[in-house]
Amino acid sequence: MRGRPVSAGDAAHLSGYRLMWIFVMFDLPVGTKKQMRDATRFRTFLLDDGYEMSQFSVYARFCNGRDSFEAHLKRIEANLPEKGDVHVLTFTDRQYEAIVRFSSQRRQKPRKNPDQLALF
Repeated sequence: MRGRPVSAGDAAHLSGYRLMWIFVMFDLPVGTKKQMRDATRFRTFLLDDGYEMSQFSVYARFCNGRDSFEAHLKRIEANLPEKGDVHVLTFTDRQYEAIVRFSSQRRQKPRKNPDQLALF
């Protein structure tokens, strides 16, 4: 299974209720140069770890189930800034599909979830 796309046989194993989205939301102090560096390092860590910025302090990432989430959670914990608040939420893929988004007073089309998940 290493590095190959998900096949139909894997579909039951990787259902929309098993696949997950991780949201990391944070409020970090930036009153000093050190705090600004710490906040920048945390944002850079999230981007390097495969998260995409949804809003300035909200980052999201797709993952393959609970074990993958726990591994990402440990990496987040190892990279926490010295001060500030960080909240980590999970949604199943099915729940994520139901998120309603607005931009500039207009309802946006639902985001397309990844079609395939390469297993490594």
